[in-house]
Amino acid sequence: MTDFHPARPQALLFDLDDTLWPIGPVIARAEVTLHAWLAEHAPRVAARFSIDELRARRMALLERRPELVVNLAALRRAGLDEAFALAGEDVVHIDGAMDHFYTARNAVTLYDDVLPGLERLKRRPGLALGVITNGNADLRAIGHEHHFRFALAAADFGKAKPDPAIFLAACAALGVAPHHAVYVGDDLRLDVEGAQRAGLRAVWMNRAGSAAHLDAGIAPDAICASFDELEAWLDAQGTD
Repeated sequence: MTDFHPARPQALLFDLDDTLWPIGPVIARAEVTLHAWLAEHAPRVAARFSIDELRARRMALLERRPELVVNLAALRRAGLDEAFALAGEDVVHIDGAMDHFYTARNAVTLYDDVLPGLERLKRRPGLALGVITNGNADLRAIGHEHHFRFALAAADFGKAKPDPAIFLAACAALGVAPHHAVYVGDDLRLDVEGAQRAGLRAVWMNRAGSAAHLDAGIAPDAICASFDELEAWLDAQGTD
């Protein structure tokens, strides 16, 4: 863990997927259960396209329509629109497919250290907790919305990390200057570099112990493997 800035943060902003919970297994399960749902309710789509084929078509669609990167729900729906049309399936089932997927997508399991860490962080005086996410997790559905004073999703804002604008908007909403805010995330480019470009400090949540930041040429303000290490870094920050 590294640290070298003396100012005590007034806001701590978090990424969600792969920072508060692992997302890969969740999406994999959601796509399996979605395909089973399609087999029952939209069998032409399930028969024509495998899970892998639906995913590949969605990625190809993103290449053609890169603006959809700010709204992953719109991307998934557009992919289903295309698949239903090609399969000659009744589009009446697309809403149900989306609802089914997002119920499964929000069935996340927090890393063991996250919930007790958030409870302790909420009790720190003068520290506001918030969220900035490019994803489409629903904190209310997941049951953890109450931990945060503010949450901003790229789909609602219209710009995604690493664009500095989304970080600056979150700081403004919390009434905190960027240099008094810290962003915590697992992605070096989107989270660390993006936050630093906006004037925030950035903590790389590196649970795997990777040294990828060296090859990427990115210097996080801190590197933490857990919420315990994050709290220890916060304790080491001085006062203004």
